[in-house]
Amino acid sequence: MSDFFNLSYIPERLALVQGDNIATIFEGRQHTWREFQNRVTRLAGGFVACGVGPQDFVAVLAENSDRFFELYFTPAWIGAVLTPLNTRWSYGENLYALQDSGAKVLCFDDSFRDIARQLKESSDHAIEIFIYMGEENCPAWARDYEQLILNHNPVPQIQTKGHDMAVLMYTGGTTGTPKGVMLSHRGIWASIMSASHDMGCRKDDIYLHAAPMFHAGDFGVSMAMVVAGATQVMIRRFSVDGVLDAISGQHVTTTLLVPTMVKMLLAEEKTKITDMPSLRQLIYGASPMPEGLLIKCMAQLTGVDMVQVYGQTELSPLATILPAFDHTVGNKRLRSAGRSSLCVSLRIEDAEGNILPADEVGQVVVHGPHVMLGYWNKPEITAETLKEGWVYTGDAGYLDRDGYLYLVDRLKDMIITGAENVYSAEVESVISLCPGVLDVAVIGIPDAEWGEAVHALVILKAGAQVTEQDIIRHCKDRIADYKCPRQVEFRPDFPLSAAGKTLKAELRKPYWPEGGRLVN
Repeated sequence: MSDFFNLSYIPERLALVQGDNIATIFEGRQHTWREFQNRVTRLAGGFVACGVGPQDFVAVLAENSDRFFELYFTPAWIGAVLTPLNTRWSYGENLYALQDSGAKVLCFDDSFRDIARQLKESSDHAIEIFIYMGEENCPAWARDYEQLILNHNPVPQIQTKGHDMAVLMYTGGTTGTPKGVMLSHRGIWASIMSASHDMGCRKDDIYLHAAPMFHAGDFGVSMAMVVAGATQVMIRRFSVDGVLDAISGQHVTTTLLVPTMVKMLLAEEKTKITDMPSLRQLIYGASPMPEGLLIKCMAQLTGVDMVQVYGQTELSPLATILPAFDHTVGNKRLRSAGRSSLCVSLRIEDAEGNILPADEVGQVVVHGPHVMLGYWNKPEITAETLKEGWVYTGDAGYLDRDGYLYLVDRLKDMIITGAENVYSAEVESVISLCPGVLDVAVIGIPDAEWGEAVHALVILKAGAQVTEQDIIRHCKDRIADYKCPRQVEFRPDFPLSAAGKTLKAELRKPYWPEGGRLVN
């Protein structure tokens, strides 16, 4: 039997105990767990025949698919390292990740054939093997994914250790070059086992990959579902129609959506519980959920359990969970991110490293077997973020006396106006409750008198007649005057990351031409 901490133990075990159950469904194609395991081990044989070995990096640039899901496990089978690439990054950004990792293999689909060809013709990287995983004809300069499976026999599993790197996952580069987060077999195992327990994942669940599969959020939640034996359904990319069709057509029981996706789903008049009779659980996370949006979601999706997950890539990716029983209107805990998951130790520290008592705001610091090994090729940043096994998240928050975590902001997003600290998340939550508001982002902009002024950018619902003064008045009735926006700017949309997070650095650019506040 394989090392328990190897990720590829999961399909090996599922093939043994529920081999005839459906593992994956994608665009009319489906495989049982026994078939899935056979494909993974044959593909691993193809990789070995191509010269791929332990600790080689296998990069993937592709939209969601069943083949992408097979690649969650194939590199681990032979001791290699999965390196998912961001499908929304530019050529230059992904080239940086490929150069930084020294990836030996690039797996790509039809959407990224041109980029792969461009890389094939370039010598600015270490890629030796191009593997086409699309649905059309394989280009002559690449190897065909399905042919690798067809033409090779399974190979023995490489025995890895728990501390060996399993995944190198790159985070966004809005504050500089992207950082490669090194995640171990043991760390991912600890995170997904905890999440599977805390989220109540079940063998009869059918999980929908609606969020991008390269992202830590979907990776972590889907893997938690897999250890319970849940079926995996994929859509290539998020769309409201795609989600609704998949839920109704494949009887999906649970999915992960980021708040932007939830907002788009609820904006459709046709989105009613009758459209999603099989859905029992909606997991949300990856960015803050405005209170107004959450209340609307709970009202519209009656009978669906809401579960919030909070974490970051550096935590494989889990820190806290707010379970369904805490999702009741009027419950203060609805504004929290929940309590530490099973494997997680969490505390709040001030700027000097002192541990703070309940209800005092400081930096969220996390420890456990799930934390990252560090940042690839970045020892200085690793030393700043990972100290004696504790990850300094960069998030500001506090714990109440019952251990519930309340996030108030990213530390670098905090606005200092007239020597007072203003947490943008608090102001955004208040504005989200204003009738007619669809979305909001609060930033600090230069102010000659106060240093920074609170500035709100607002997207209105279609047909809403809301003025700047309406929003300011709404805020003054609910929060201290110094927290209220001095100006309100109406926008048709916001720049978003691949995870659906609002890119505040882009929103700040016009106001900070020298770049002094362009953090995200």
